[in-house]
Amino acid sequence: MWSLSLLSLAALVIPSQALYFYIDGAAQKCFFEELPKDTLVVGHYEASVWDDQAKSYIAKPDVGVFITVEEVFDNNHRVIAQRGSSKGRLTFSAADSGEHRLCFTPQNVASSGGWLGSSGIHGTVKFQLDLVIGETSKIESTDKGKIDDIVQKVRDLNGRLQDIRREQVFQREREAEFRDQSESTNARVVRWTLIQLAILGVTCAWQLSHLRAFFIKQKLT
Repeated sequence: MWSLSLLSLAALVIPSQALYFYIDGAAQKCFFEELPKDTLVVGHYEASVWDDQAKSYIAKPDVGVFITVEEVFDNNHRVIAQRGSSKGRLTFSAADSGEHRLCFTPQNVASSGGWLGSSGIHGTVKFQLDLVIGETSKIESTDKGKIDDIVQKVRDLNGRLQDIRREQVFQREREAEFRDQSESTNARVVRWTLIQLAILGVTCAWQLSHLRAFFIKQKLT
């Protein structure tokens, strides 16, 4: 029963981080995350550059992102080094427990698809990151219908758990009532037994006293 409750909680509790920050040109932005062993990390990112004409942040095809993930506890061993467009996804699994450093660097992308490095990026880059830590299913879906279906199943499971809890409370109440009745019955039995023993003792004493008086009267003793 409790294992079922824990499974439902495990299905609901998946740490997620949605954040955005600003990068000055092609500067590198890093942050640290403490991860347990075998933890799956899935992230979606999007980089947009400030456009003076549009007066807003827009995604540009000539701006990409260089992503690195390093194990700080293992002499900064690099787990991931990938380049992608201004919008993409990163996925990795922690090989061991410890602190990991995730770094993001905007870079220029040539028209031929090659990388020109970090020079030439002017203005502020707005970087949005949605990071999901500890996915257990290892299957990610953006289909809202599937998500709604999973949510409904979780709600049904929670409803069943509530029914089980109510049944447990009812059974505990019945058990307490039966226990009280049993204790009351046992107490009455003990009291009646003591009363019978007392009556029997008084009766025996009266009979002995009567017999002794009878024998004395008859001069048999």
